[in-house]
Amino acid sequence: MGYSPSPFGGFEIMFSIVAVIIIIVFIFVFGTIIISSIHGIKKWKRNNESPILTVDATVVAKRSDVNYYHNNAGTDDMHHSSSSTTYYVTFEVASGDRIEFVTIDTEYGLLVEHDMGKLTFQGTRYLGFVRGNRANVFE
Repeated sequence: MGYSPSPFGGFEIMFSIVAVIIIIVFIFVFGTIIISSIHGIKKWKRNNESPILTVDATVVAKRSDVNYYHNNAGTDDMHHSSSSTTYYVTFEVASGDRIEFVTIDTEYGLLVEHDMGKLTFQGTRYLGFVRGNRANVFE
């Protein structure tokens, strides 16, 4: 009697290694989700604690960022794709500082570079822009 070889040969070690790798990947993904959530909650809290400010400002730049998502769905050889667009507007305030905000598509479409008016924001949260008389802004 003595040594009896495993019927699976070297596969036992491979299964153990794969299980460890799966656990590590799960911990990494779950940890990333938790850290992202914590950062989002901190930003939301900081914005809520900031005062709502309305200042004279000029629209100095607009840009958009389009992200494309491609999906190959199953065995029917159908290819699906979608996209999302994030809209950014940069404002210059009377002191010369520039502030960039994320806006929604309808607001982005209404703003034109060199527009002057009143910018309202809270922390990093864009609340609105009202065009004013060009002669009265920055006086």
